[in-house]
Amino acid sequence: MSVRRLAEASLQPATFAFNEANAAAAQQWIAKYPKGREQSAIIPLLMIAQEQEGWVTKAAIETISDMLGMPRIRGLEVATFYTQYQLNPVGTRAHIQVCGTTPCMLRGSEALMDVCRSKIHHDQFHTNDKGTLSWEEVECLGACVNAPMVMIFKDTFEDLTPERLAEIIDLYDAGKGAEVKPGPQNGRHGSEPATGLTTLTSEKAILKSTRDKEARAAAKAAKEALASAPAATPAAAPAPAAPAISVPAPAASGPVGPSKSSKPKTHAAETSPALNTPSPVKVAPATENGASVRAPRHSAANANQASPEVEAVSKPRSGPKTKAEPATAFKAPETKQPVAKTTKPSLDDKNRPAGIERPATVDDLKLISGVGPKIEGTLHSLGIYTFAQVAAWKKAEREWVDGYLNFRGRIERDDWVKQAKALAKGGVAEYIRVFGKKPV
Repeated sequence: MSVRRLAEASLQPATFAFNEANAAAAQQWIAKYPKGREQSAIIPLLMIAQEQEGWVTKAAIETISDMLGMPRIRGLEVATFYTQYQLNPVGTRAHIQVCGTTPCMLRGSEALMDVCRSKIHHDQFHTNDKGTLSWEEVECLGACVNAPMVMIFKDTFEDLTPERLAEIIDLYDAGKGAEVKPGPQNGRHGSEPATGLTTLTSEKAILKSTRDKEARAAAKAAKEALASAPAATPAAAPAPAAPAISVPAPAASGPVGPSKSSKPKTHAAETSPALNTPSPVKVAPATENGASVRAPRHSAANANQASPEVEAVSKPRSGPKTKAEPATAFKAPETKQPVAKTTKPSLDDKNRPAGIERPATVDDLKLISGVGPKIEGTLHSLGIYTFAQVAAWKKAEREWVDGYLNFRGRIERDDWVKQAKALAKGGVAEYIRVFGKKPV
């Protein structure tokens, strides 16, 4: 889970207070919990604060914590744990959450994110130039059958295409978000199949009242048909009696118990008649064991004999567990010979970055993600003291430093040059603007 921190102090308002309507709603939520358990209302109260301000401020967290009589650190723990709370300012008209979980990804959510990158900002949690829109990728939003989808405020917009999402973004940017109807955007009704319902097309199987009504109508029709039938004709003369045949009387009707003919007698308790409840038979365990069928004796010859239908050969099942490896068996190159140790590039290499004399003011290179005190000391020994030097490294110079530090591509993965450019341009503030977080 990603680290979530509050927004910079320069962005935080000094105070927070619920407006009149939200203050009443907050009291209603608090009243839902028993006396002494009012702190459980912090989650809905933080949501109300976010809906009022657009994001959750430090002042809001502290005010709500004081309202509920809980330590402020507990309120901070809740607000920073749940990703539903926006801890930094978002778009004033819309913050678009794009689902990136597997069903939406398979249905084209990457294309929706590209639309957000082109129409709002390349990076998540950054507003557009007017500050009206922002976006982020989130986990499952719960409408997988109508993927891909986005959520704006409390509304979901499903069955999206890149073109339709672009139209929705433009409408929200123009202040016309209320005109967009939430739900599926392709005419689908709810979550039914796109081709229409294939099951449950009638309420008969669902509503008992419908089935009862049809049963009453059928009974009434049968009764009317019986009443309107013509009178029965006189009975014809009886036919000569056939020879009497003795037929056994049918057995008394009743439930027929399951047959036990296929159950072998074993030592298992399930087959013991003495354990059936109720059972007219009481059998001693010794009698049960005496009547049980013993397991067949093991025969190595039978075990080694394969089925004639399969192989028609004798196939031993015993023998050495490991077989000699064929001489032609493939072997991975790393198992044939030890891996050669990489050597550091020469300090006289032409690709070594140019160093400078130690200036009076040295930049804190540890602000670059991936640079610790030891790496900073190594860079100083190479004459690297400023962010501007790192920002100016070319590909060959980056590869030389990567090999010298034995980083195996870490400089490229962490993008030291981009980090150094941001720090050289405007320090920590510029870094936060570019990466959306403080340097660590």
